[in-house]
Amino acid sequence: MLAEIITIGDEILIGQIVDTNSAWMAKQFNLNGIKVKQITSVSDDADHIIEALDAARKHAKVVLLTGGLGPTKDDITKNTLARYFNMSMRRDEETLKHVEAIFSRTSRPMLEINRKQADVPVGCTVIQNKNGTAPCMWFEDKGTVFVSLPGVPFEMMYLIEDEILPRLKKLFKLPFIYHKSILTANIGESYLAQELEEIEDLLPSHIKLAYLPNLGLVRLRLSSSGENELLLKTEVDSYAMKLMEKVRQFVVIDEDIPIEKALLNLMKAKKLTLSTAESCTGGYIAHLITQHSGSSKVFDGGAVTYSYGLKEAVLGVKPETLEKYGAVSEETVKEMAIGAIRNFKTDVAVAVSGIAGPDGGTPEKPVGTVWIAVATKNQVTAKVFIFGNKRTQNIIRSAAAGFNMILNQVRLMEAKQ
Repeated sequence: MLAEIITIGDEILIGQIVDTNSAWMAKQFNLNGIKVKQITSVSDDADHIIEALDAARKHAKVVLLTGGLGPTKDDITKNTLARYFNMSMRRDEETLKHVEAIFSRTSRPMLEINRKQADVPVGCTVIQNKNGTAPCMWFEDKGTVFVSLPGVPFEMMYLIEDEILPRLKKLFKLPFIYHKSILTANIGESYLAQELEEIEDLLPSHIKLAYLPNLGLVRLRLSSSGENELLLKTEVDSYAMKLMEKVRQFVVIDEDIPIEKALLNLMKAKKLTLSTAESCTGGYIAHLITQHSGSSKVFDGGAVTYSYGLKEAVLGVKPETLEKYGAVSEETVKEMAIGAIRNFKTDVAVAVSGIAGPDGGTPEKPVGTVWIAVATKNQVTAKVFIFGNKRTQNIIRSAAAGFNMILNQVRLMEAKQ
């Protein structure tokens, strides 16, 4: 079962907004046995939309459109669909009552332009949008289902989960799709592929291995689909175990979660607390941690100590250490981590100090030089990394490396118990 997603709106093509809808929709459909063949973004132009619809129906049984359903003149999706399916327009009374009820509750005046939200092509099935005024429209034409959804994310999400997926499951016999993810660190994509080549060559044709690289991390994903859920899971998990055994020293976790979430889960289970002492990352590590619900069970807080003065005042770094070795050094980053343990009273602390760039480097310490230390109440370890000359990438790489060092330290603590 193949699907295509078509997002409509000039605001996406000019970069004014980021298309998060497609990523969310693709994930939901994949989990339910529908493979998204293609994602297309088109402008607010009727001919462009029609070209996209013609192209999509050649390979997809389900075509999903988002956007262009508002009340203003630049919202042309409904009229374009009526033209495409050679349908006239009608005013849907149920939708009109729904729109009137919304305006009545908010005590806002209702204009004719708002009433036009209830106008739909004659031959479509109207699906009420409980969270907004723009209705969802369902068309079936020559064996292909076309669904037009509002572009507002929370409206679209509700409609997909509560209306569209249940209807598609009734209409089509959908296969079971299974993904198994393995997160790795400290190994590049090409080296990883080389290590796993022998196992990859043995994979049956219905199991695919994908390499999903990110800065400092590579996620492996085994995917397969079929009718027998139990057999499929057993087979894929078996190959996942072989992959992990081959590159055990680089495996972070065999779940489809970010590295910081894996760390939080592990530390929460061990009832350990964490603090941060950041310089070049500017609080990015703390940001990644606190975006996850329940992070307060592990993360007590931290400090962004950019200057020498704050490194001394907040973390207790010795002035002579900074004067002799500089901020970007093993000695300084270790004192930062020890200071975080001492002052923030956590079980584990991570400290980062480096030259993010694009300037500030020296022959001895080029741009991209980053020292990271992880301290516990009994010891502190530090490691130097030489990244590139791109500031944002260096910050992201530093965070990934720091999380991996903390994970390794926590696992060592666990092994010693």
